Amino acid sequence: MLRWLAILFVLGAASVCCAQNPQKLSTKWEELTAGEFRDAIAKSQGTCLLPFGILEKHGPHLPIGTDLLNVRYVAEHAAQQEYAVIFPQYYFGQISEARHEAGTIAYNAELQMKLLQATTDEMARNGCKKVLIVNGHGGNENLLPYFAQTQLDSPHDYVVYVQWGHEPTKKVGAEKQGPDWHAGETETSNMLVTRPDLVHIDRARDESGADQKRVKLPDNVYTGIWWYARFPNHYSGDGSTATQEQGEADLQSWINAVVRAIRAVKADDESLKLQNEFYEKSRHPLETVH
Repeated sequence: MLRWLAILFVLGAASVCCAQNPQKLSTKWEELTAGEFRDAIAKSQGTCLLPFGILEKHGPHLPIGTDLLNVRYVAEHAAQQEYAVIFPQYYFGQISEARHEAGTIAYNAELQMKLLQATTDEMARNGCKKVLIVNGHGGNENLLPYFAQTQLDSPHDYVVYVQWGHEPTKKVGAEKQGPDWHAGETETSNMLVTRPDLVHIDRARDESGADQKRVKLPDNVYTGIWWYARFPNHYSGDGSTATQEQGEADLQSWINAVVRAIRAVKADDESLKLQNEFYEKSRHPLETVH
């Protein structure tokens, strides 16, 4: 009898525990069941993140998926503070300037745009009426605003938002010398936090990340070869000076920026209304003449 009472006590305690601590919904699209996905869309108020990375060389010491790994880390930590559904790994962006480096996956411009449009369309069909693209790759900073602008070409029942960048953090120690744009101190510091097991800091000086300055043009004159002309090793900066402390500060600043963006997007009730108003007026442009 005592044995059965003990068993009933344990089962009762377990049920109370479970009632007090219901299983948390994952933020990751791929981890949710179909039923959980429905709940997740409701909880997120239809706000979904599309963390956008790339597959490209990152100097001699960082993994090809650095941008992808870092942006997923930031999105996941931000969504833990302000719930949103996170789309799986996405790396179909602009990286033509690194086609000469091993491991780079560079899709043509037409495919980039078509695939991104199909992806956001499918996200919206599944209830993501607010798609927040979180950019983790510098080469997308022209592509993504342009993509957002093209949403005005034809009616959509959802809004695309683009978030990139964050407030720069002060460097711990001496000031950086020269550019620190790709696989340099900042990005290496971030990887020392997100995936330290993939960082080969001892190889960071095996190649030069210095600006080669091989083309002399005014700052307001652009040519597609500018990056290769300056950084033929697809490496900008010096990763050997990276620190975990610097990475923690930089990533926290980025996470904070994404949290603010999620909250702003959730609170935004005007963009879709104005978008629909624009679609209607664009069908009758002569009627808008004042």
